Amino acid sequence: MSLRSPLGRAKGLGSAHEGTGHWWIQRLTSIALVPLTLWFVASVVAMAGADYFAIQEWLSSPVVAGILILFLVAGFYHGALGMQVVIEDYVHHEGAKIAGLMIVNGLSLVLGLAGVLAILSVLFKA
Repeated sequence: MSLRSPLGRAKGLGSAHEGTGHWWIQRLTSIALVPLTLWFVASVVAMAGADYFAIQEWLSSPVVAGILILFLVAGFYHGALGMQVVIEDYVHHEGAKIAGLMIVNGLSLVLGLAGVLAILSVLFKA
């Protein structure tokens, strides 16, 4: 038996009013990824058989580097948002949930930054 009132037991269990914003961001990143993915796949197919120096020259274009950075950032952010939903919905132990969210967000940040830095290093080295 609990001494808390029904209102006290229900507080903190309801909506945090953040689901709509999360949903919209996930939809916007997915819409942005459609043309970016098509561009990336077409670029990889067009560069098939090219040597290292041809790809380095292609990546040294500011337009190509910028679009590739947009693709990486949108992809990692969209993936992190999706994994957050999966973890929040299916991991029920609070400690595992927090650890999972920290791991997903940390990996997304580190791998995204590594990709952006790699692109920028090729862009400014060439």
